[in-house]
Amino acid sequence: MNESNIKEAVFAGGCFWCMETPFVLTPGVLKVKSGYTGGDKKFPTYEEVCTGSTGHYEAVKIWYDGTEVSYKNLLGVFIQSMNPTDPYGQFADRGSQYLGAIFYASDEEKQLANKLLSELDKSNIFENQVAIKLLPQADFYEAEEYHQEYYKKNKLHYKAYRRGSGRAPFLEKIWTQDNINKLNEILSKLQ
Repeated sequence: MNESNIKEAVFAGGCFWCMETPFVLTPGVLKVKSGYTGGDKKFPTYEEVCTGSTGHYEAVKIWYDGTEVSYKNLLGVFIQSMNPTDPYGQFADRGSQYLGAIFYASDEEKQLANKLLSELDKSNIFENQVAIKLLPQADFYEAEEYHQEYYKKNKLHYKAYRRGSGRAPFLEKIWTQDNINKLNEILSKLQ
């Protein structure tokens, strides 16, 4: 593989444990890491970020092969993995560290994300307005090792958490085939 085809993307969609899996399962994604971004403190710890005082988001950084998967397809994976209308956190996790955000690295990424969010508001997929923030990429600090690939290391707890937090039931309810088709139509028109 040509290294010039390797690109990076950063998304915050609440608990990073739950955001790793959808991207790991996406063809063309090479690596996913959980971490912290958007705050002021250098090298924050999980305990510090959990207080909500560092300004960081729990996020995932994705390395992907741009010849196999596009940024707009990753935006689609992101939207289908969280509640883009919650302005206070994600599911059972409340606070600024759990807010939804797209961290763009270029004007092109910003424009694609902005168009997607605007079209989602018009689509009637969700009952409420989209509350995802668009922010420039900032320093990304990998989370502690025990958080990485949590879905593999702690399968039972991960599955129970994903369901008990309300994430799995919400996604199952929202992402009917009709809504998946609407999202795919929006993504196909993004330029």
